[in-house]
Formats: sequence, C-alpha cells, structure tokens
Amino acid sequence: MSQSYRALIVDDEPDIRELLEITLARMDIACRSAADLQAARDWLKREDFDLCLTDMRLPDGNGIDLVRHIQATCPALPVAVITAHGNMESAIEALKAGAFDFVSKPVDLHMLRDLVSTALKVDRRPPPEKPADRTASLLGVSAVIRQTRQTITKLARSQAPVYISGESGAGKELAARLIHENGPRADQPFVPVNCGAIPAELVESEFFGHVKGSFTGATRDKPGLFQAADGGTLFLDEVADLPLDMQVKLLRAIQEKAVRPVGSHQEIPINVRILSATHKNLHQLVEAGQFRQDLYFRINVIELHMPALRERPEDIPLLVEHFLRKIARDWGTDVPRLDAAAMQALKAYSFPGNVRELENILERAMTLCENNRITEADLHLTRGGELASGEFPQPDLAGRDLETALCHTEKEAILRALEQTRYNKTAAARLLGLTFRQLRYRIKKYGIE
Repeated sequence: MSQSYRALIVDDEPDIRELLEITLARMDIACRSAADLQAARDWLKREDFDLCLTDMRLPDGNGIDLVRHIQATCPALPVAVITAHGNMESAIEALKAGAFDFVSKPVDLHMLRDLVSTALKVDRRPPPEKPADRTASLLGVSAVIRQTRQTITKLARSQAPVYISGESGAGKELAARLIHENGPRADQPFVPVNCGAIPAELVESEFFGHVKGSFTGATRDKPGLFQAADGGTLFLDEVADLPLDMQVKLLRAIQEKAVRPVGSHQEIPINVRILSATHKNLHQLVEAGQFRQDLYFRINVIELHMPALRERPEDIPLLVEHFLRKIARDWGTDVPRLDAAAMQALKAYSFPGNVRELENILERAMTLCENNRITEADLHLTRGGELASGEFPQPDLAGRDLETALCHTEKEAILRALEQTRYNKTAAARLLGLTFRQLRYRIKKYGIE
C-alpha cells in the first residue's frame, strides 16, 4: 500500500465497498476491504490503518461491535459508522460506543469526503496531559480537574456532540474551546453563540442565514452561524433558552447536516461539530416539557461536567497567582502580594460564581489594597459566601448570572462618577478610588466613550 494513508472498509455489499474504495482512492487513500466482522478483525491484526468505515449491519454482527473492538484494541483509530437513513438511534449508540462520526445511506460523497478529511487530521499519538495556560479555569492540580482535562483530551478526538454541564462561571466555554483546539478541527472556526441573547424573532435567521428579500430589512443575503462554523465547531451556550419551535429546526439541521436559509428553497450542506452547554438542568426541563426530549438526546450524546470551584479548593492558590499576574499585566502594575489570612479566606469561601467570581474578587481587591498587599478585608467576603455590603452596592441578580450583574454594577458606578465630574477622568478616578490607569482599563473594558 504505497499511498500515505490507509483505510479499512467493512461492508457486506460489494457495490458499496467499490463506491467507497473509488472515492477514497481519489483522495490518495489506499483501501483494504472486509465483508464481515471476522475479516475486519483479521485485517486489524495484520496491518495498521488511519481510518475505518464500517456498515452498521454485517452478517456476523453489527458496526457497533466493531467500534467496541477497535476501542479495546486500537483506540486511537477513528472509525465511522454507515447507518440507515433516519436511524439516529443507531448513530447515537455508535457515537456513545466511541465512533468518530457517522454517515447515513444513501452516502452523500461530499459529506463523506469531509468526514474522511477531518478523521485523517486526528493526532493518533496520545498527547501529554497538561492544562492550556490560556484556559485559567482548567488550571489546577486537584484530582477532579486532572480528570476533566483527560476527558477533554479524549473528547477532542471524536466528533460526537458533547453537552457541557456545570454552574455559571465554572468554565464551560473554555472547556468547549479546548475540545475544539485539541481536535482535528483546530484550524477551522470555533463559533460560540449565547442562545439566550438572540431575540426570538431573529433566532432562525441568525442560525441558518437568510436570502435577500425574505423579510423586511433583508437587503442582502446573509450567512448564518452554521455557515460561519462550517468545517469547525459551533458552541451553543445556554442552549436551554432556545424557543421550542427553534429546537425542532435545530434538531433537523443536526440530523440532516444541512440548513435552509430563511426564504430559500434549497438546503445547504454543513459540516460542523456541535458542542452545547447550559447552567440549567436540562433533564428537569425535558420532564417539564420546556425542552424537547429528542433534541436533548441528540446533543447529549456525551456529557462533560465542569466541577465547581468549591469542589477543588486546593486549586485556588494557583488560580489566584494566575489572575493576579493577568490583572497586573492588563493594568501595567506590579503583581500584588496576598497575605496568608486572605488566602485562607478564599479557600473557605463557597464561590457561587466560581472561577469568574474569583477573578472579579481579585480585581476589586487590587483596586482597594494598600502598598500592593491584599488583605482579607480587601476581599469583601462573608462567611455565607456572599459579597460583603459596604463600598460596593449589592447587584440586582434578576435574570443575570453573577458576572453580568457585577459588571453592570461597576459600569454604572463608573458612568455616575464620570457624569458627576463632567467626564474629567482624573477626577472620576479619584472619586472611585482608582488610579487613572485602572479607570482607563475599565473604560476600555466596558466600551464607555
């Protein structure tokens, strides 16, 4: 086999095998063929392959049996299962068993070539288990965060939809980015979207795009988020906030791997990996009839739970050091010291806002501290796990996560100070107890003109 890549094709229909062989040969991929499970196992013993394509129904078993065999004997080999059209139950079962992806009959050759190209990008060498420095919420030495990183490494090698659960601020988007960046789609777009932030009347257009003249204001063709993520990953954050009618259309787009722009009569094939997340309990929403059960099972093929910060207090010192250095770099100041009592207080704090709240607490503490030394008093914590009252007003949390509410409160305070000082930034900084550099950083952060 002289070509640079090798594939094993497993199907009991000679015509299908021949079609797959011709398609892959045009991609410079040499093929071996097997008509049943036993022949496939024999080839796997004799030769190494870069990809396996297997039919679901075989004379002596099914494709999922082969997926499990490959997972047990050569887990780095990506295997895609060919399923009957519309049989999503089998496709989901194959993905849960460890399949890289699936393709439905009749085989769409364009989709097949996309699948094969993506599969061949999988790094079959097991990478060292280490956190990425830019994903602060995944820094840590605790057993739970080490296990999370290992799970992310495994998930990155698959194309199965992943549902990321966890509390607000626990690092769900960062986990999604790591899955994308460590996988075969890393050189393609990662498109995050907050499903709850899109007005209900615009959701379909935002997701699928629209054609010129499809509605008032549609003055030109506009691609949607699925087209923007084509070849890469679409991350649906707060997916529980999608309207029920949009959940139906999203399910169809995921199953058919195609979207129809608003006002168009033609579908556009799309090649995206779907990752989703929400801080809500999707299972409870399904039982309450507020989230479609079929969509839930489609996006929740594999679940990744992001641990809360209170579950890994031994990671707090490392995270504190990371954030203090990050904030000091942004402000152009020296890195402050955190005294022992302040560190102990952070370790005892419950962190309802998780890692994002820790960063906010340290940013405020750096604003208040004297002589570049942060004390327990500078943190403004209470034993109940809430922010202390006093110099900072209690934010209105209705309809917001903690970070959004705190940012809103800080922005309002800055705007009031600027108005009070007739937009004299030096005077406003003095009024707020900030340095001019710190105020300038916040003005830029919140887009205040």
